[in-house]
Amino acid sequence: MPPRKPHAVEFFGAQFERQIAAHEYQLNPFEVRALPYLMGKVLDLGCGLGNLAMAAAARGAHVTAYDACENAVEDLAERAIASGLDVWVRTVDLKGWRPEETYDAVNCIGLLMFFAREDALAGLAAIRDAAKPGGVAVVNALIAGTTFLAMFDPEEYYLFEPEEIAAPFEGWEVLHDSIEDFPAPGDKLKRFRTFIARRPG
Repeated sequence: MPPRKPHAVEFFGAQFERQIAAHEYQLNPFEVRALPYLMGKVLDLGCGLGNLAMAAAARGAHVTAYDACENAVEDLAERAIASGLDVWVRTVDLKGWRPEETYDAVNCIGLLMFFAREDALAGLAAIRDAAKPGGVAVVNALIAGTTFLAMFDPEEYYLFEPEEIAAPFEGWEVLHDSIEDFPAPGDKLKRFRTFIARRPG
């Protein structure tokens, strides 16, 4: 019997299947905010359906996009080929991922909270290390205060303390920093921090 997929991969795989069937490829508010900073050689970690990767490529970026959900990656690859956009995509388990090269922009929206604390914090450091001098990092994750937990594996998730997201980027130029609350099913709450900064150099 093949190993069971992580809970988050199953949760989002089903969501992506519905969105693919409905041709729902709109940018979410976090992606809209990130898009102006994704120029040059771009890495999109946890790209999902690749809406942001496609939008960045349409503006001239050369995008590498990784996600753990095979259906999302396959759909993105097909759309990128059909559109002729410069998006290279592959299925990757991003827990424990470390960069092998550096990028002008590294984007990570809604991914790191699906890892246990040690892996989530290591992921932040990996994003920092993947940005070139003068490059930009975009990080968005759920933080403490979030009460909607349905998409998490109870044994493997982490709600960041707000200050933890910015800590690895000390000394960088802060381009955007916000904490926002969104209603969720069952009178629950999602609290996100979005942090965008430029590496010195």
